[in-house]
Amino acid sequence: MTDNAQPSGPSAPGPRLLRSTVAVGGMTILSRILGLVRDIVFARFFGASLVMDAFFVAFKIPNIFRRFFAEGAFSAAFVPVFAEYDERRDRAEVQELINRVTGTLGLVLFVFTAIGVIAAPALIAVFGMGWLWSPAPEDADKYTLAVDMLRFTFPYLFFISLTALAGGILNTYHRFAAPAFVPALLNVVLIIFAVWIAPYSDRPGIVLAIGVFTAGLVQLLFMLPFLAAVRLMPVPRWGWRDPGVRRIVRLTLPVIFGSSVAQISILFDTLIASFLVTGSISWLYFSDRLMEFPLGVFGIALATVILPNLSRQHAAQSTEAFAATLDWAVRLAILIAAPAAVGLFVLAGPALGTIFYGGLFDANDVNMARLSLMAYAAGLLGFTLVKVMAPGYFARQETREPVRIGVIALAVNMVLNIALVVPWVRSGTAGPHTGLALATSISAFVNAGLLYRGLYKAGILRPTPGWSRLLLNVAVACALMGALIIYFLPPLELWLQSPVLTRCLWLTVAVVGGATVYVAALFAIGVRPADFRIKSFDHSA
Repeated sequence: MTDNAQPSGPSAPGPRLLRSTVAVGGMTILSRILGLVRDIVFARFFGASLVMDAFFVAFKIPNIFRRFFAEGAFSAAFVPVFAEYDERRDRAEVQELINRVTGTLGLVLFVFTAIGVIAAPALIAVFGMGWLWSPAPEDADKYTLAVDMLRFTFPYLFFISLTALAGGILNTYHRFAAPAFVPALLNVVLIIFAVWIAPYSDRPGIVLAIGVFTAGLVQLLFMLPFLAAVRLMPVPRWGWRDPGVRRIVRLTLPVIFGSSVAQISILFDTLIASFLVTGSISWLYFSDRLMEFPLGVFGIALATVILPNLSRQHAAQSTEAFAATLDWAVRLAILIAAPAAVGLFVLAGPALGTIFYGGLFDANDVNMARLSLMAYAAGLLGFTLVKVMAPGYFARQETREPVRIGVIALAVNMVLNIALVVPWVRSGTAGPHTGLALATSISAFVNAGLLYRGLYKAGILRPTPGWSRLLLNVAVACALMGALIIYFLPPLELWLQSPVLTRCLWLTVAVVGGATVYVAALFAIGVRPADFRIKSFDHSA
C-alpha cells in the first residue's frame, strides 16, 4: 500500500462507511435543496412552457452523454483500477496513471464536444422529433430554440466529465466532501442566471444555456485545489497505449454498450413525450427532480462511498469484508428508501404544490406532475437498490453482467412505454406522460432483481440472519406511517388555496411527523442500531 492510501480491508471500521455516507448525504442535501430552489425559480419564472421544454431537452443531451464519460461507464471502470494501483503500486505509477487518463480522456472529450456543437440541429431533430413532425408554429419555435441552446449546453459535457474524474480520485482517498458539494455550484450559477440575467434578455432561454456552460467551468476549477491538496494534480499526457488506460478502456466498453441502450431508452422517452401536449416534458422533469432528491441524498451517496471501499477490499482479497459491506449497504438502503418511497407517494401533490406552485406553474401543472411523481415514487426503492448493488460488480471489475442485466431491464422499459402510453392516449385519459414514469419504475425493479440474483448466484451477496424480520418490520412501519399521513393530510385543493407559509408548515409537519412515526414504529417492533453493524468489521476491529 502506498503511503498516501487510507486503511482498507477488514481493518477499516464499519462506522467509517456510515460516517462517510452521512457526510456525502449532507453535502448532497445541500445540493438538492439548492436544486429545488433552482427548479422553483424555473417554475415560477418560466412555468411548463415552450422555453422550459426546449431547455430541458438541450440540457438533457449532454447529461445523457455524461453517463459515458463521467459518473457512469468511465467512473465504474476508473475507480476500481485506480484503487488497485493505489493499493499495490508506488506513487509514481499512480501519478502516471492519472496523467495518462486525464490526457486521453480530455482529448477524446474535446473532439466529441466539438462534434456535438456542430451537430446540434441533428441531435435536436432526434430528441425532439415530435416538434419537427408537428404543424404547430409553437413546436417549430421549440426546435429552433433548442438547437441554439444546445450549442452552449453541450460543452458542459467536457467540464463535468473532467470534474467527475477529479471526484473519482478524491473518493478513492476518502475525500468525499468536495465531490459531493460540487453539484451545488451548478445550481447556484443557474439560479443567478435565471433570476438576475435572463429576465433582462430578449432570449432568456439562451441565457440559461450560457449559465450551464459557465457552471461546468466553475465546477472544474473548484476541484483543482483539492487535487493539489492530495498531491495528485494531473499533468495531462496522451496515453492510449498505457496498460492502465487500456484496462480502463476494456472495462469501460461493455458499460458504454449498456449505457448506449440506456440512452436509447431515454431518447425513446423524450421522443414519446415530444408527441404529447406541451408541458409533458416539463411535468416529467419536475416530478423526476423530487424523486431524485431522496435517491441522491442517500442512494447515490451510499453507492459513492462503498465503491472505493469495495474496490480496495477486492484488491486486498478481503472476501469476507467485501460481502459484509455489500450486505450492510443493501440492508441500510431498504431501511431508508422504503419509507422515503411511501412518503413521496402520499405527499406527491402537497410537495409539488408547496415547492413549485405559483407564478406560471398553475394547479393543472401540479396535478399533472403529481401523477408522474407518484409513478416515480413507486420505483424509488428499485432505483436505490440498483445504485447500491451495482458497485458489487464494478468493484470486482466485472462489467459485462450488469450491462447484460441493464439491457434486459431497459428493453422492458421501452416495451412498457408503448404498452402504457399508447392506450392511455387513445382512451383520452389525462396524464399519459405518467405511463413513461411508471414504465421506468417497473424496469428499475427488474434491474434490481436481476442484479441481486447475479450476486447471489456468485456467492457474493447472501441473506444474513435477520433479513426476513427486517423486511417485515420495515413493511409494517411504512404502512403505519403512510396511513397516518393520509389520514391527517388536507385535500390538495385546500392545500393549494392556502398561503405559502401554511403550505410549508403543513409539509414540514407531514415529513417530520411521518419520519417520527416510522422510527418509533421500528423501535417498538424491536429494531435497534446494532442490527446495522458490519459484523465482519466488528470482529476484526
